[in-house]
Amino acid sequence: MRKAKPKKRIILPDPKYNDVMVTKFVNNLMMGGKKTIAYKIFYDAIDVVSDRTKEDGLEVWKKALANVTQIPTEIRAERKQSIGMKNLIGFSRKRSEKTMALKLAAEIQAAYKEEGAAFKRKEDIHRMADANKAFSHFRA
Repeated sequence: MRKAKPKKRIILPDPKYNDVMVTKFVNNLMMGGKKTIAYKIFYDAIDVVSDRTKEDGLEVWKKALANVTQIPTEIRAERKQSIGMKNLIGFSRKRSEKTMALKLAAEIQAAYKEEGAAFKRKEDIHRMADANKAFSHFRA
């Protein structure tokens, strides 16, 4: 490498839960620089999840995120988390509920129960990694 590595950006915690991981998730959820709208969608989704499950919505979200986080050891921890967040958001956008908050809430609940599209994607990646493990000795 010729250039110096770029500095790590400091991400401030979110205003409601005071959690940096929430801010990272909202940054992935945000479209067109509309961060306030992204926060509103996230907080509404967490409220819906806590109403439906009768548990702490943030804890359900963290467990759901852990369930869709990629495990193969070759990936860095931050990268695993980032892929998990992007899968959760991407598959929630494809759902057929009315609002984005309801879509996100439904996908969080599905991931929490270890089902849904984001969890299935993780399982597929694991299956692919296991299938390709047999050919890893061919690397040049």
